[in-house]
Amino acid sequence: MKTLSVRDVIGPIMIGPSSSHTAGALRIALMTRQMLGAEPRTVEFRLYGSFCHTYQGHGTDKALVAGMLGLAPDDERIRTSFELAAEAGLAFTFTPLPNAETRHPNTVDILVTSADDSQLSVRGESIGGGAAVISAINGVEVQLTGEHHSIVTEQRDVQGVLAHITACLNAANINIATVRLFRTKKGQTAYTVIETDEELPAHLAEAILLNPNITSVNVIRSEKVDDESQRRAVDDAAQATWHGRPLPAFDEVDYPDGAALLAYCRENELPISDAICVRERALLLRDGLHTDSTSEYLDDVLDVMRAAATGPLSEPRASMGGLIGGEARKLMDLWGSGEGLRDELMAKAAIYSMAVLETNASMGKIVAASTAGSSGVIPGVLFALQDVHGFSHERLHRALANAAAVGYLIARNATVSGAEGGCQAEVGSASAMAASAACELLGGTPEQCLGAASIAIAGLLGLVCDPIAGLVEAPCQKRNATGAVNALVSAQIALAGCTDLVDFDQTVEAMYQVGRALPFELRESALGGLAATPAACAFCESCRR
Repeated sequence: MKTLSVRDVIGPIMIGPSSSHTAGALRIALMTRQMLGAEPRTVEFRLYGSFCHTYQGHGTDKALVAGMLGLAPDDERIRTSFELAAEAGLAFTFTPLPNAETRHPNTVDILVTSADDSQLSVRGESIGGGAAVISAINGVEVQLTGEHHSIVTEQRDVQGVLAHITACLNAANINIATVRLFRTKKGQTAYTVIETDEELPAHLAEAILLNPNITSVNVIRSEKVDDESQRRAVDDAAQATWHGRPLPAFDEVDYPDGAALLAYCRENELPISDAICVRERALLLRDGLHTDSTSEYLDDVLDVMRAAATGPLSEPRASMGGLIGGEARKLMDLWGSGEGLRDELMAKAAIYSMAVLETNASMGKIVAASTAGSSGVIPGVLFALQDVHGFSHERLHRALANAAAVGYLIARNATVSGAEGGCQAEVGSASAMAASAACELLGGTPEQCLGAASIAIAGLLGLVCDPIAGLVEAPCQKRNATGAVNALVSAQIALAGCTDLVDFDQTVEAMYQVGRALPFELRESALGGLAATPAACAFCESCRR
């Protein structure tokens, strides 16, 4: 299981509209491009499951092409990737395969030919939150996450090849994180995937290719790894501290569930925001990172969130699919007129959350928290609370850390992917994260924070994912507003001392089981729920054909 960090939960910073269908899809294509090792000239994308049904509305098509061009997930040129591909001489086609069965609902096969006529076939799975896994190369099952710098070698499965590869890395003073050998049958074609802690030198591939049994070597550079300047080994005992306290070993603070997190908070008299920062520092130390840049990262997150939440209020933006645009401004105008509901906190939470989804749906820059489709909930709650209560930037910073702790526990023990668990896994999880963050901001204890998160999940339990026309626009935008208000109500209930009969961990497990029980049509396929109504079908191009 992948070790989740704060950046995995509050992030990535990306171009909308969907973390799994846009950022995750782009990462699959980007890793494919790196494995190809040359400029791609023709590429076919074979789409399965949820990808097959929503690839145009979710920006998956533009993201896949952008990845083949080498663009990063937060590059605003993603929206024009088709035009960029024409300029670069890259021909591409999409082949939806709705009746094929795959292990994961967000799956794509990429068949690419380079300028020198080399060919590559890759299967990738977007596993939620912008993360992706390469699960097959040229028909051989593998496991490549892109979380580390990696070397992928194609070879004959004979004795001595693996020893040669590791000797080359040792000679280059490269520390190996993991080594995996994948093959279909002994003595035939095999692939070795090696993840490393350091960036790989350019000459390494040449050294590895000196073995005649190795036919290709490709270096995959992780764009998620910190700069080299921050990847120095920690050799100063003073670095093993956190705010003057001795830093525990990572295993001691890798909280497996909410009960463990609360136990650590009680034992050390810490709020949840501090407890998750202790874990993050211990994780970085375990991985040999000299500098803890989490604080700077969360500052960047708040800046992106604020721009996404306020930009559409002055300059409304039409969405890519044309279903939404200007709703946040209308809500703000209603509030300013003195009409409608007069509760400022609720009104502003709805305004900001809907504005973020407007930014997201127009392929603007947002922060997936917990996903792009639910990216409006947390900023909606935090900025509304700041407007009404005057909380400082530093207090919002700590609230984000608290939200990350709740999101981490949900992602570890359930899912935040709409394709796996419905909208309850996206807006429901974000609402739980925001509820806990609001509770800490307003003086709640760690127990009350997780109580608020549990209440928020329960309030949205069973919420289906049914994007109209396959777009992350409607009902997604209004559900973000619902999730924000649900979070505030849940925090208020918890702060009043109204406990829930089912604790946080059992509530998360219930959400996971409900998500698994939802039929495919109600998990981001655009085939059920509101998406299947006659009114919604009028917006769907495939329904009109």
